[in-house]
Amino acid sequence: MANTKAAVKRARQSREQNLRNRRVKSHLKKTVKGFYQSVDAGDAQAARDAYLAASRVIDKAASKGVIHKNTAARKKSRLAQALKRQAS
Repeated sequence: MANTKAAVKRARQSREQNLRNRRVKSHLKKTVKGFYQSVDAGDAQAARDAYLAASRVIDKAASKGVIHKNTAARKKSRLAQALKRQAS
């Protein structure tokens, strides 16, 4: 158990940040999964919309520090590749 007020506060902040990060990562995974489902379904317009939504979520996660900026770039690149493959 934390001995000082500062340590208690850090423990509380750590728990809150962990919950926030898990929530953001879960949302990110769901949007990316939805994108791949729309690509597999063959619906070009839905895939484009899902790509924009997933890209937005990835950018927000990277800007908040939930995921690294290079991880965000890699994920967005793979989504764009999948969208391009589906279009052709």
